[in-house]
Amino acid sequence: MSESITNREVTIKKSQQPARGQSPQKTFEKKKTILRINQVIWYVLGIFEVLLAFRVVLKMIGAYQSSTFTSFIYGITDPLALPFRGILGIFVSGNYVFEWPTLIAGVVYFCAAWGLVRLLDLVYPISPSDVTTE
Repeated sequence: MSESITNREVTIKKSQQPARGQSPQKTFEKKKTILRINQVIWYVLGIFEVLLAFRVVLKMIGAYQSSTFTSFIYGITDPLALPFRGILGIFVSGNYVFEWPTLIAGVVYFCAAWGLVRLLDLVYPISPSDVTTE
């Protein structure tokens, strides 16, 4: 067991050598944290997108708002879609509703997440191979 612990090394690319006075382990931990932040951003975006997709589909099929699930989805997604209301109209035909603002919200949230991840990548360039251990 002690052999596997002593042979374990942290892989850091030569172009990504730690700053002067900074240990390789500290650099590894920083890169691991940045990678985790990127993963959290994409995960949160995924949740937003799925919820907004549920909203679009429920509105399009004319789901009853008195349903517990439908009112739950609308209650969660109202704050996400609210800033985009009024950009374009909402198409209504009987009980069926097509909400352009919700689709625009999905696109804007995707662009914001992508931009934030790219900004982190520009400030702290990192790849998954930078945080692998051997």
